[in-house]
Amino acid sequence: MTIQEASERYMIPIKILKEYESWGLCGAVKKVMGAWQYDDTDLEHLSIIMTLHDIGFSTEEVEIYMRLLLEQENSDTARLRILNQKRSATLDEIHFRERQLERLDYLRHELRKKTDGQKE
Repeated sequence: MTIQEASERYMIPIKILKEYESWGLCGAVKKVMGAWQYDDTDLEHLSIIMTLHDIGFSTEEVEIYMRLLLEQENSDTARLRILNQKRSATLDEIHFRERQLERLDYLRHELRKKTDGQKE
């Protein structure tokens, strides 16, 4: 299928498809009459790429992960390390946001106490 067909059928942004092509990782992708043709293996790889983007990987991180997956045998340990680092960073961000919410709630609570006290 063409880039346009893959984009429409599987809801993959053209930008992601072009990234995939530019990395040169799409071994099974063939140009037919000037248009890239995607097979089932490419769609599986694109599914992984979409997941990585969805969980917060940058384009560069996605490329590194996919190069490990597709070019290096026994890269499970390296890819697991990358996923663990991303998980840790995500947890750090969640904890930071929780602290922000606690401070926000404290300020809201104090303000409500003050305005409730003025009503009485």
